[in-house]
Amino acid sequence: MSKLATDTGILLETGTNELEILEFYINETIKKDQPPVKNYFGINVAKVMQVIETPNLEPPESAPHPSFMGTIPLRDLILPVLDLSVWLELNMPKTERDIVIVTEFSKSVTGFLVSGVTEIHRVGWGEVIPPSSVISQSTDSIIGLVDKGDHFIQLLDLETILTQFEPDDGIKVAVSDKEYKVLVADDSATIRMMLQQNLTAANFKPTITNNGDEALRTIMGYKAIAEEEGKDITEFVNIIVSDIEMPLMDGFSLTKNIKQDPILSKLPVILYSSIITNELRHKGDSVGANMQISKPDLHTIPEKAIELIEGKIA
Repeated sequence: MSKLATDTGILLETGTNELEILEFYINETIKKDQPPVKNYFGINVAKVMQVIETPNLEPPESAPHPSFMGTIPLRDLILPVLDLSVWLELNMPKTERDIVIVTEFSKSVTGFLVSGVTEIHRVGWGEVIPPSSVISQSTDSIIGLVDKGDHFIQLLDLETILTQFEPDDGIKVAVSDKEYKVLVADDSATIRMMLQQNLTAANFKPTITNNGDEALRTIMGYKAIAEEEGKDITEFVNIIVSDIEMPLMDGFSLTKNIKQDPILSKLPVILYSSIITNELRHKGDSVGANMQISKPDLHTIPEKAIELIEGKIA
């Protein structure tokens, strides 16, 4: 767990469908003769290593992306710094008071330049409103909104942003001799599309859902049909593959509901996240997840799913 998350003194109970978010803001200049407007965003505290002052970098001419500002040393690391306002298409005025949020997830450490940090909130995934193009300027980088009364906090999917910097390594996925049915739950359109392509290529028949709540309703529908027709649940779904962080219902709560159901409990569940720490792994184990995978290793899901279904791994 990150030092920042530890310092809050709050350890979330598994399966409560809650998370802690660090709220920060990016100032946006709309009119030159008016003060900038604050846009509020949030990220999972567990992904945050620390917050530092702006290094006042000048983007290099050969930057791989317009948001790339350069690299800075931190402890024994050299990490890239990205201007988050560029990704979100916000005209952010740069000042000496800007900060860099240093994150660690998906096996990488990255700095994100923002205007400032406000506070840490503990929220339930049920409070997270699915993203709306009317409210949010971004698309796949916003996974949900939290209504704080006087403003909305837009929850960011930093993984989607970092995928733009990751080369296509051409990794091949395992292929099953038999067609299996898999239920996928993920709030990111980018990850959903990637999983659908990889699983289909591996001879799976995927059903794709946008969050844990939709996935649970889908699998309960399968259960009802199976009971009505006197069939086994495995004729409708063989395995569940789910992200952990999602609006409305997270992967832990989804798994807990599945594993507590006498009919569904035999179905294997693979959870994945960009932050599979020892604590999160313990939480996944406590709700009955059969396997937990880090997002950089998503290409291994078809192979692991086949092994779980066929009983080659416990």
